[in-house]
Amino acid sequence: MNYRNLGNTGLMVSEIGLGCEGFAENDCKNAKILLDAAEEYGINYFDLYTSNPAVRSSVGEALKGRRDKFLIQSHICSVWKDGQYKRSRDIDEVKEGFKEMLALLQTDYIDVGMIHYVDSIKDWEEIVNGPVMQYILELKKSGSIHHIGLSSHNPQAALAAANSGYIEVLMFSINPCYDLQPASEDVEDLWRDENYQSPLVNMNPERQELYETCQRLGIGITVMKAFGGGDLLDASMSPAGRALTVSQCLHYALTRPASACVLSGAHTLKQLKTSLAYEYASAEEKDYAPAFASFPNISWKGHCMYCSHCAPCPKHIDVASVTKFLNLAKAQSSVPETVREHYGALSHHAGECIQCGACETRCPFEVSIMENMKQAKELFGK
Repeated sequence: MNYRNLGNTGLMVSEIGLGCEGFAENDCKNAKILLDAAEEYGINYFDLYTSNPAVRSSVGEALKGRRDKFLIQSHICSVWKDGQYKRSRDIDEVKEGFKEMLALLQTDYIDVGMIHYVDSIKDWEEIVNGPVMQYILELKKSGSIHHIGLSSHNPQAALAAANSGYIEVLMFSINPCYDLQPASEDVEDLWRDENYQSPLVNMNPERQELYETCQRLGIGITVMKAFGGGDLLDASMSPAGRALTVSQCLHYALTRPASACVLSGAHTLKQLKTSLAYEYASAEEKDYAPAFASFPNISWKGHCMYCSHCAPCPKHIDVASVTKFLNLAKAQSSVPETVREHYGALSHHAGECIQCGACETRCPFEVSIMENMKQAKELFGK
């Protein structure tokens, strides 16, 4: 298992994490089965968005004697009321829900306390200016949560949260179809068939800005919906009109700026092992670029996907990394010092480009790489 820094939290997380969708199945026996497998294969990070007390209790039992083996991302403001899940901003419900969470999980702290499901600017503003944020800050001060996170499907709301300085981790829906869609407060817009009927070209700029902002600010992204609820794995269901493999979806998500961990929503051991196969998949098996280039009605022309098809460079320039740092810097009025440092640490720089054009002949997305190298040299000074 490969491990990555979760932004600036200091946590090292497995790049394949575990979603909680399958925990409730088999009368909640799956919680122990999946966590046993997670420990065996090196998964140390899992998400628990559900407030179902039966699931939380089963997870608590499964964690007995090995709480230190896992980093838990669990959701504040996800409560259980009248026998069903509820997203709440009522401070009394939120406090009671968190207290119950700790009791059922048999722990006295949560590694990442997620503000649950914030998909509108109005909702974020009510949270940050109201008692919910004050309570979350108290939880962090007391050690009941170690880091503050937020889950969202809307890049506008997520960007507002990222820029606020409060959150350290963002749980966000990332896949090559959702990334083309404009911001919406209705999460179902991400998969509505009618939203894929007209030609879609390149990543939504607000999503690109979100990922680059998180990278610049040191906010780690944990990825949900990498498979689009399974739709991307089935050609008859995929909004792209073509099926992708599990490894291609995972690789796409893990190559976005700031991405640290993909939460695999496994319902069975077989599904979990299919995701784990990414860890020893070949470069060819992970390669999503040819599939993307063949999608009908979807085009990434001119947009660098960081797929590294441009390699090898005769001057050994890591073109994908140079382009990523260029994009991060161009989004700001001045070059952030952290971006400059990371660029400077590269073994070879854009100024070494001899403008041979070999990279452009290999790029599936017709990116103007030579022009990007000129801009990077001018911006970074070498």
